[in-house]
Amino acid sequence: MAARPLVEQPAGGEPPLRPSPRSLRGLDWFIFFVADVQTGFGPFVSVYLTAQKWTQVDIGLVLSAAGFVSLIGQMPGGALVDAARSERVVGGIAIAAICFSALGYAAMPVFPMVLSAAVLHALASDVLGPAIAAISLGLVGHALISERLGRNARFASIGNALAAAAMGATGYLFSTRAVFIVTVVLLLPALWTLRLIADNEIDPERAHGATPRRRPGKPPTSKPGDLMRNRPLLIFAGCLLLFHLANAAMLPLMGSALTMRSGRWAEILIAASIVVPQLVVAALSPWIGRRAQIWGRRPLLLVGFAALPLRGVLFASLTNPQLVVAVQLLDGVTAAVLSVMVPLIVADLTRGTGHFNLGQGIIGTFIGIGASLSTTFAGYISDHFGNPSAFAGLAAIAFAGFALAWFSMPETREAAQAE
Repeated sequence: MAARPLVEQPAGGEPPLRPSPRSLRGLDWFIFFVADVQTGFGPFVSVYLTAQKWTQVDIGLVLSAAGFVSLIGQMPGGALVDAARSERVVGGIAIAAICFSALGYAAMPVFPMVLSAAVLHALASDVLGPAIAAISLGLVGHALISERLGRNARFASIGNALAAAAMGATGYLFSTRAVFIVTVVLLLPALWTLRLIADNEIDPERAHGATPRRRPGKPPTSKPGDLMRNRPLLIFAGCLLLFHLANAAMLPLMGSALTMRSGRWAEILIAASIVVPQLVVAALSPWIGRRAQIWGRRPLLLVGFAALPLRGVLFASLTNPQLVVAVQLLDGVTAAVLSVMVPLIVADLTRGTGHFNLGQGIIGTFIGIGASLSTTFAGYISDHFGNPSAFAGLAAIAFAGFALAWFSMPETREAAQAE
């Protein structure tokens, strides 16, 4: 899967970027291994803690605490990446922190240690996502960022799928604790591939969404506070808040249900539930990146939002655990769309401001609000009214997010092209 050279075509007088094939391949494989490292912190955490006899409320509290830390760290994390002169260094530090977090989970599954590990992982993720997006934008520029984001999503999904399969098998053959040991082992290849990206090929202005200094006659970048008055950005943030309020708890809640129904088969079913959507993402995301340049962002975004309420309704009525994997095809459609659309729309709406990563932080803050409330909300309803009621409630919230996007979210492609 060799990276073909991407050369940004001049747009509005901007000089083109010419990243080397080595840097593009390095970004491909860095994203692949980052997905590997992050996989163990998905539904496997819920399965692991359920196997350790934790209650749904305690699991929800830990995940909500991590979500809250992620919430308050999103904007500072984005601002940090905007201020950094080397996104590679920021990414490397974040990867190391995630691996220390995995060691904490594996070493001592007691509440203080698990809470500390969850918080450390949340803080690292606050800067890792923006750093990857910034490296991508700095390498290829706005003209090709849509296609680049599609490629990023493909490598992330392949990494997630392979890691989930390996970790599911590890959990089944050994123990759920071994999943976190595998995460630590993947640290070295992640850091090695990061070194393949040439630092001098990352345009620092475009990496932060600023107008290149070499482009004459353009006004200076805006103030950070101006983003909080960007109405389309705030509408998009509200749509994503509702989406993640509905989405974040769905698979962890199903993971806990599968653990109680299926015993040791839970790890295999959860792994398959991660692998199947990632295969869909790998197949669709590059196509979505190309279609976004032709059709615009809004039609694809609405498709991604529409799949979530349907998934919640199906989970609410599900009785056969094996059918979880089939329902997860809808999660693949949603993930393929949003993995490309979220950073792409933020890049559209912050172009020329110099605060692309802060814009990602604003979006991430709203996502964090939704995700941090989701697990506690779903866990409470599940404990008191049962899983079907919890999934029905999540589906209703998902439909509200779709309705907000349908009636209020504008098309952003034209705004980006007008720059």
